Amino acid sequence: MEATALPRRLALAQGAYWVATGIWPIVHLRSFEVVTGPKQAGWLVKTVGALIAAVGGTLVLAGARRRVTEEIAFLGAASAAALGGAGGWYAARGRIRRIYLADAALEALTVLGWSLAWPETRGRAAPGRRGAGEFRARVIPIERSEAVPEI
Repeated sequence: MEATALPRRLALAQGAYWVATGIWPIVHLRSFEVVTGPKQAGWLVKTVGALIAAVGGTLVLAGARRRVTEEIAFLGAASAAALGGAGGWYAARGRIRRIYLADAALEALTVLGWSLAWPETRGRAAPGRRGAGEFRARVIPIERSEAVPEI
């Protein structure tokens, strides 16, 4: 197994799931509501769906390009924790349907997966970027006559 196999597979799996579940209410809100319950603000459900699909698309792209950096791993873990935490909290209190508990469990497994994959993403910079601690300022000398006059 290559060094980046777990983060790559996790990014692809979470990303594909999030793209599918994110576009679902946009494409067919009625079937989404049959499973998740009626919604008062369809526009808000579609907006959140678009954001979920955008994060999912970012994860899929990173996984497909083998560029799962620390930032991508953090995005995957933090967004899964946020979505799963909110879904689990409100489903457990009866504010939303219990189906969200299943999603919360899946999101918790995703966070666990990212915590296991984290060491493989540490210090990885995207190709063409300098890693942490490699930044060097470039000093460009100027002539005194080119300096900005003091006021």
